[in-house]
Amino acid sequence: MTEFEGVVSPLRAALDKRGYDVLTPVQKAVLVPELKDADTLVSAQTGSGKTVAFGMSIAPTILGEAERFQHARAPLALAVAPTRELALQVKSELEWLYEMTGASVASCVGGMDMRTERRVLDRGAHIVVGTPGRLRDHIERKSLDLSELKAVILDEADEMLDMGFRDDLEFILGSAPTERRTLMFSATVPRPIVRLAKRYQHNAVRVTTTSEREQHGDIEYRAIAVTPNDRENAIINLLRYFEAKNSIVFCGTRAAVNRMTSRFNNRGFSVVALSGELSQNERTHALQALRDGRARVCIATDVAARGLDLPNVELAIHADLPTNAQTMLHRSGRTGRAGRKGVSALIVPHNWRKRVERMFREVNIDATWAKPPSVDDVMSRDDERLLADSTLTSPIGDNEKAIVEKILAQQSPEQIAAAFVRQYRAGQSAPEDLLDTGPAEERPKRHEAFRESVWFSLTIGRSQNVEARWVLPMLCRVGGITKNEIGKINIEQDETLVELTAASVDGFLKTVGPEMVVEDTIKITRMDNPPRSARPARSERPARPPREDRFNRSDRNARADGPGRKKTYKTRPSPSAPTEDAPAAAEKFSEVRPKPKPKTKSKPEIQGKPEKKLKAKKRKKLKLAKAETKSSSPGREAPAPGSTPMMRRKD
Repeated sequence: MTEFEGVVSPLRAALDKRGYDVLTPVQKAVLVPELKDADTLVSAQTGSGKTVAFGMSIAPTILGEAERFQHARAPLALAVAPTRELALQVKSELEWLYEMTGASVASCVGGMDMRTERRVLDRGAHIVVGTPGRLRDHIERKSLDLSELKAVILDEADEMLDMGFRDDLEFILGSAPTERRTLMFSATVPRPIVRLAKRYQHNAVRVTTTSEREQHGDIEYRAIAVTPNDRENAIINLLRYFEAKNSIVFCGTRAAVNRMTSRFNNRGFSVVALSGELSQNERTHALQALRDGRARVCIATDVAARGLDLPNVELAIHADLPTNAQTMLHRSGRTGRAGRKGVSALIVPHNWRKRVERMFREVNIDATWAKPPSVDDVMSRDDERLLADSTLTSPIGDNEKAIVEKILAQQSPEQIAAAFVRQYRAGQSAPEDLLDTGPAEERPKRHEAFRESVWFSLTIGRSQNVEARWVLPMLCRVGGITKNEIGKINIEQDETLVELTAASVDGFLKTVGPEMVVEDTIKITRMDNPPRSARPARSERPARPPREDRFNRSDRNARADGPGRKKTYKTRPSPSAPTEDAPAAAEKFSEVRPKPKPKTKSKPEIQGKPEKKLKAKKRKKLKLAKAETKSSSPGREAPAPGSTPMMRRKD
């Protein structure tokens, strides 16, 4: 039996039965004697064996000195995971790890029958694994008793906070006994996780197995620059170029998952979809298809794929860019697991490059910027795989010799080789011909790019309520160009005039097609000359004359003597300017411009009281005077204090 220092004997037997011969760094880190009864905040990359790590870490706490569990009246340990798949995956790992201890492991996840879960909890469970929402439901309905809980584990804690489970987590931790161990495992440790740890952990020990710069060292990051309308074609070429055992494509919405799944199925890829709209049974079948090799590509949303341990995922493609750096790390963590190598490719439209570069800098990732594989690149890679195929080097079997001799007798070696190549390529999807394989190295300045421009006319105008904010994305989509290649958009009554850079015209015309019709009804016409409304480029405008050639202020004063000219005033000498006769100059100025009268202080300022307060007092005195006048008017008497006021009678 292999010896594992710090692991209780029943778990050592389970590890040996499972074929473990060495522990991962995070598993060794949590087994040090100093952490035996301590709260821990563990930061380790995804796929590093965190589930087995916290299973071994809590074993001395919940088992004590015993080697087997007795009947459980209430759970001793609670593990919380963000998604159903991850919770069921954790349950499966803990079941084989605690097999020799006689532990009962129960799950409480959304999408399952709550009555069945309640019956399992009533029979007794030593360890409960669940999602935050379902666990809270059981606690509120008194079907989950946490009174004897000794350990709480939050797996993928940062993801649970990102998914909005903060209130549920705080409710669960607040319902647990105060004397307990709290273990938090997370791929990243942002500030919300630190605040949660300070609130619900006691003297927590931070455990970090890798530095930030070494995060995901087994993953090669690539940024693929594409035009927006070539995004899906670039993904097809990437899948064909790498031909990974299993690949996962991340999309931002369920609609994008459905659209991409349909298209890739039509192209001959073995694809399964994974999104929140699927039932638990459908999700289980999709994951099983990936595990047994019936499917090789999984198209999923972020939420559906979080924490999944899919086997042999060698390629992760970000079809929709991640919202932040932490999401990018979690997505990329589906590959490069357990010491294997993997590739994480981000599909980056040209106008998103700076944002993606900032994202890489935030997590210290040195990514390689590249163009998407072209048709020639994919075909060349296919030829390399063909020549390296083991069927070409394996010896001829006895049952194959007869048919081999017949084929050689009937066909030439060239014909046999051609048949082999055709057979090899028969089941493969053809790569896509991309319109643009990447942006220019340095984008010219805008006025330089439009020095030589071409104008086009569209048969839509102001009478059809056309706006520039609608025309711009439409041209980018149907013409395969970017907004940086579109200049002025002049909307007339019955037509719209658009300026394009001369370098983009050929590609634009090729994409639009010879009919020059887009959106079924809009006709595009190339103009021979710029329209009259187009102003000349900045470089073609006449330059301003030098300042010394223009007349100065004294010249203007000298020319202002004719009829209709404005009367000029002599300039007042500056106090600092040197002068021979300062009194004479002052006297001359006083003749031209009369000396202003001294400003007299207003009455409120003389009294030293603000004018607003005085006005308020006057209004108050005026109101009191009116009231006295009304009360002293003949025919009416003022009511006595405390008496009931009389109603006014209408005459």
